[in-house]
Amino acid sequence: MALIMSDVDRFEASRPRLEAIAYRMLGSATEAEDVVQETFLRWQAADTGRIEVPEAWLTKVLTNLCLNQLTSARARRETYVGEWLPEPLLTGDPMLGPEDTAEQRESVSYAVLTLLERLSPGERAVYVLREAFAYPHREIAEILDISESASQQIFHRAKKHVADGKARAEVDEAAARRIVDEFLAAATSGRTEPLVRLLTQDVVAIGDGGGKVPARVYSSALGVARFVRGLFTSNKAKRKYIGGSPGIYLSTANGEPAVVGVLDGRVIAVMCLEITDEGIVALRSQVNPDKLERMNRQWKAGDRGEPLFYAF
Repeated sequence: MALIMSDVDRFEASRPRLEAIAYRMLGSATEAEDVVQETFLRWQAADTGRIEVPEAWLTKVLTNLCLNQLTSARARRETYVGEWLPEPLLTGDPMLGPEDTAEQRESVSYAVLTLLERLSPGERAVYVLREAFAYPHREIAEILDISESASQQIFHRAKKHVADGKARAEVDEAAARRIVDEFLAAATSGRTEPLVRLLTQDVVAIGDGGGKVPARVYSSALGVARFVRGLFTSNKAKRKYIGGSPGIYLSTANGEPAVVGVLDGRVIAVMCLEITDEGIVALRSQVNPDKLERMNRQWKAGDRGEPLFYAF
């Protein structure tokens, strides 16, 4: 006798894919969880017996909820304190979704998630569905209520915007790890020269504190090198301000090397490094505690060992 899946079971089977789409669309794990839950409530209220293709129905509902969220988020971000950066996730988090192809891995990288903020909500939806989940343009058109040719045009435009923002080639994993090791050694040396050599001339360091933790933007190799040197310089006032000396770990977030600061078992900062064949082009630091909640759940669930060293 064949087993009949309940409506809840059918939804739960789709939840990982829905969460992965929503996270790429919104750049926020918290918001992704909220829109997936709203999608579930609408699924429960629907006459599911009349829904021929549940996956298509759920994707359409979810995508439109994400579009509404993106539109309202843009208004909220106009009043956001400081720079807005996506919510980073540790490698292995199921919300990162499929990473089988180079396109899928790149579409969820921290660098690309940041670039996606430049796209319109419609461009972002088409880009995510096509690039990360390989939806045919015919299905994307049905989800967004546009023509197939419009979907193709929007995708090509969105892909060009993303490509223009990533004009330099990335290095392989082994080379990236070597550069990160050199970066940490230089950062703790107390000297700016070794750091400058690892940075591109147009490098930027961006921090997102959400108004809750001090964060600034630094530019130029020398400016960023001075910031990084100061970040890891022993300082009694800094220890007193944050309540101790955080342990520094090397990890991977969204497919990029990440320097993680942990204090009393809690992640307080994540610095994602964008590394190309020319050097480190960006250091993006998430220090807003609201955007580190899911990462903290991930962090506590695993054995992270001892830190590489303790900052300041």
